[in-house]
Amino acid sequence: MPFIPFTKNYADNSTEAGFQFTFFCDICHDGYKTSFIESKTYKKASLLRGLGRAASIASSVAGRGIGYHVEEGADVIAERFRGMSPEWHKEHEEAFKLAQNEAMGHFHKCPKCMRWVCDVCWNDEEGLCVDDAPRAAAEVAAARAAVRRDQIWEKAKTTRVFKGEIEPTQTVCPVCGKPAGAGKFCTNCGAPLSMLKCPKCGAENSPGARFCSECGSKL
Repeated sequence: MPFIPFTKNYADNSTEAGFQFTFFCDICHDGYKTSFIESKTYKKASLLRGLGRAASIASSVAGRGIGYHVEEGADVIAERFRGMSPEWHKEHEEAFKLAQNEAMGHFHKCPKCMRWVCDVCWNDEEGLCVDDAPRAAAEVAAARAAVRRDQIWEKAKTTRVFKGEIEPTQTVCPVCGKPAGAGKFCTNCGAPLSMLKCPKCGAENSPGARFCSECGSKL
């Protein structure tokens, strides 16, 4: 008989040794894992396999004929309970029913969208999931945060951050045309980098100038 789960959003974590299931919220997909239920058929099969090995060892002492029949019978029974045997299937179905009853206590079915959701995604005040009935306080807080964020960005767009002028920081020698460093003389050709003062009119001229830019006197 096929399983009819209360929600299709689940995972079967069962193994040969026992049964366990994880049910997921239809909104946030967080999961709830049910308690592990040990398989009785698996325990019996393990016991029979152990008895079969013990009987085989005893038969090697008592006689080959007896040992063969006992070991053969143990192997047949062990195969019957190994894996997906009919008994295991029956246990599996019963364990699934118990797991659903356990998990349903941690989920709510939204009467509008018919989804199963966890406590976090459930609005107790409205009796609906948060997608269909968002929590008022959370929505107000989110709206305020969105407005505050937009205001911050708008203010940042109209704020002038840099007020200075961009000037070159690298000094170029007027004689050799190469970077001259930060000293008083060019690090490549040794030419002076300080302003030249005209001996006639006292005007300052750029390094390397041959004539005064004010009076024309030779520098």
